[in-house]
Amino acid sequence: MPYGRIAQSNVTQLEKLYETSKKTRLLDMLEQIIGMTQHMLNAEAASILLFRDNDQELYFEITSGPVGKALRQVKLNTQYGIAGQVARTGKPLIVNDVTRSANFHKIIDDTTGFSTKSLVCAPLSVRRKILGVLEVLNKRDGSVFGEDDMAAVVSVANTAAMAIENTKLHQTVLDAYKNTVTTLAAAIDAKDHYMRGHSIRVMEYSLKAGASIYLAYDEMEALEYAGILHDIGKIAIDSSILNKPGSLSPGEWEIVRAHPVIGAELLKGIPFLEKASELVLYHHERYDGTGYPDGLRGEEIPMGARLISVADAFDCMTIESSYRAALSTALAVKELNDCSGTQFCPKAVQALISGLRLNPGFN
Repeated sequence: MPYGRIAQSNVTQLEKLYETSKKTRLLDMLEQIIGMTQHMLNAEAASILLFRDNDQELYFEITSGPVGKALRQVKLNTQYGIAGQVARTGKPLIVNDVTRSANFHKIIDDTTGFSTKSLVCAPLSVRRKILGVLEVLNKRDGSVFGEDDMAAVVSVANTAAMAIENTKLHQTVLDAYKNTVTTLAAAIDAKDHYMRGHSIRVMEYSLKAGASIYLAYDEMEALEYAGILHDIGKIAIDSSILNKPGSLSPGEWEIVRAHPVIGAELLKGIPFLEKASELVLYHHERYDGTGYPDGLRGEEIPMGARLISVADAFDCMTIESSYRAALSTALAVKELNDCSGTQFCPKAVQALISGLRLNPGFN
């Protein structure tokens, strides 16, 4: 693979896609809910509108029907429209002839070309908090919505609201974990004053490399955590060993070599870090089988661990340490290529080069 085969703009987009994909599981579920509701009520279209930064504007987050795409990211002031009325009052509503409703806001139809004739709308409510609304438009057979339809939409809206709220709570907990993880990584780096910021950089380099080879969402998630926590096992190693200016004794070297095993054991009991623990365990394995702790070779080593190995080496080579000066980027890239196929996985080396655009003139 030549340097920079994947354009930097594409790698950036892939990274953004990974960040977005963290949210898509909820969106996928809401889209399924919308599709099911539309089918169940034999309707022409359905939408979920949610509040974002304030409770004055609703956004069409999930839409279906002939003009669904045109509605994406459109916002609606809650002072207008039937959806706005339901969001303000928290009460579901059936309107079987919108021309007779003073609250019907025709501007959406004018914008999209859709013709709303009737609708049923229910609030997405959790513990008296309105998150948005679910609306279903126009029976396909021209009939009107009834009380059974209303009951179905209210039930679906409650399910969707609970899913949204649970996702937000889960994300809050996850963010707290991430903050703890970041703090812990900084504490590990601080044990070796030459390595400040090392864990964050290794995570960032690993994610860019992973994005360049289109790793799946769950692999990128594991890579994110393992990248920042790859050296967590060093928390059990005395700083005098980590900062020793000269060569390590055989005994000291054995202590250092134990850090992947220690790190993996620390992470193994935490459910959302199970996959990451395997990458931490194997990030010092070598492609030719001469690494540690288990002497794995080639494809036996998880891809994420191979990427972290290359990212770790690149960062270590390009920062000053207690025993040598920092290498230039060009020399570090040369070293990676020279060790490709022996110490490093060739695919992982090229993934990092592509992900970071490490051409010979890169600085």
